[in-house]
Amino acid sequence: MSHRSGFVALIGRPSAGKSTLLNRLLGQKIAIVSPKPQTTRARILGIASAPDYQLALVDTPGVHPRERGLSAALNQVAEQAAKDVDLVALVVDAHARDQNADHDLLERVRRARAGRPLALILNKVDLVERQLLLPMIQRWSAMQPFELVYPLSALRGENVEGLLGALAVLLPEGPPLFPEEMLTDQSERRLCAELIREQVYRLTRAEVPYSVAVEVETFDESKRSQAKPKVHIDAVLFVARESQKGILIGKRAEKLKAIGSAARREIEKLLEAQVYLGLTVRLESEWTESGSALRRFGYGPQGEL
Repeated sequence: MSHRSGFVALIGRPSAGKSTLLNRLLGQKIAIVSPKPQTTRARILGIASAPDYQLALVDTPGVHPRERGLSAALNQVAEQAAKDVDLVALVVDAHARDQNADHDLLERVRRARAGRPLALILNKVDLVERQLLLPMIQRWSAMQPFELVYPLSALRGENVEGLLGALAVLLPEGPPLFPEEMLTDQSERRLCAELIREQVYRLTRAEVPYSVAVEVETFDESKRSQAKPKVHIDAVLFVARESQKGILIGKRAEKLKAIGSAARREIEKLLEAQVYLGLTVRLESEWTESGSALRRFGYGPQGEL
């Protein structure tokens, strides 16, 4: 039996459900999710292994029409991923009323993929009336001869089971690229920072979530090997404007405490240990518009995969 392996980029608009799909395919949470768009900010690699294939799934930030500052940097991450992989999977919200933005994204992907196979994943089909699904597939297929068109619901898990095998057929023959037990290339320190940021998205509103970057300053696991493992984490939440500090901290620090409590529970699941989590808030003026700050926080193209 031949073995197939390769990199697959999940490309789509904000809130298309790429991170939810990645987590569902892996059976474990490695990408944060929230109802707000542009939650994903960096390339996230998830590795799905089976006896006859290995897919290195690259979750990318949602492509945004705004082409400046943080949004431009995130667009570059997605477009670079489309150039570096063996297969591009365009993830579309099938329930979106207006799919013109997805049609525009298809044009960008066509230019970036340089002849690589292109698959279409129609997500959230559980919200689409069944009689409308086939005409939708026909419209998309008329615009582009996709190598694969695959409808599913990542949130509910509908029709997800066969997707990995269907994508694997489009990859080149070759040995595994990573150890079979490896699930992601993200460090635990990085995953913890993302879990904190996830709670900022869930518990704050307006522009605040988009103006926060998280950096883990202390990750002390010296007591992790004990009978009751413990990990000490100190993290800093950077905001872009002074006024956002008060919003993020809240009255009597209640908002920050809520973020910390929710994040700690998620981190404890990840690390399988009791966690002490300390959070502080600092000002990094207009960091979302600063190239050096964006690079410091890890947002932007990260080179070839």
